[in-house]
Amino acid sequence: MVGLSVGEKQFIHGGIAHDLRSDGRGRRDFRPIFVETGVIPQASGSARVRFGATDVIVSVKAEIGTPSPLQPDKGKVSIFVDCSPTAAPVFEGRGGEELSAELSVTLQRCFLGGKNGTGAGIDLSSLIVVEGKTCWDLYIDGLVVSSDGNLLDALAAAVKVALSNTGIPKVDVVLGASPDDQPVIDVSDEESQFDTSGVPVVVTLTKVGRHYIVDATSEEESQMSSAVSISVNRHGHICGLSKRGVAGLDPSVILDMISVAKVVSQQLISVLDSEIATANANEED
Repeated sequence: MVGLSVGEKQFIHGGIAHDLRSDGRGRRDFRPIFVETGVIPQASGSARVRFGATDVIVSVKAEIGTPSPLQPDKGKVSIFVDCSPTAAPVFEGRGGEELSAELSVTLQRCFLGGKNGTGAGIDLSSLIVVEGKTCWDLYIDGLVVSSDGNLLDALAAAVKVALSNTGIPKVDVVLGASPDDQPVIDVSDEESQFDTSGVPVVVTLTKVGRHYIVDATSEEESQMSSAVSISVNRHGHICGLSKRGVAGLDPSVILDMISVAKVVSQQLISVLDSEIATANANEED
């Protein structure tokens, strides 16, 4: 927890009320965003994303697997986040474990939708090799290197960027003589880029006083009454929503937050698209 004096708290609240935050941003402005791709060579795809002083790394590993009997026409994706104890004092011991679990579950919900796959931001059917028998399993691992607020949005952005950097090997399939036989899978050295056109970003609106802000710092988060995280894709479709904090929110406020998130998300996606193009060009050089 960030320890602030009464004067510092008043300064944060007053600045947000006047649409001029401590670092000079308006209520709807992100901090400078930096993107780097291919940071883990042995992974199928990887990315490092910084929102100001918040720094996260995400890697993606693609492996051949077997579809779930309940969803034979879909591949599988698992997301796990680790909060490094060196990223913030609060991450030492149980604090880091609890936050890691919370972030992992929230990201799963944002990208994979409900239990039946409804609202999924990642097209799991694109990961099928042979329906009911063979699929690609994607293992997405996030690491919080440095924390200064807005971890969920930074991690979600890093997942999107890492997936855009992910190559799925092409395969040749030889089916068995009978339907019960397992197909023979020959994995090629050639790869096709994972389609991220429907993969959302997450915009968290943090309520401080009577106003809400995007990309809150740790100091600003310490003054929040509640926060709503909304995942939105480039088509403006809502893929998920989660709330934290003890204060309730009027339904009209939540609807306004969703409206703001739709606008801000497109700005964020545009920035990430530009950063991805630059990062990929640097990686090729």
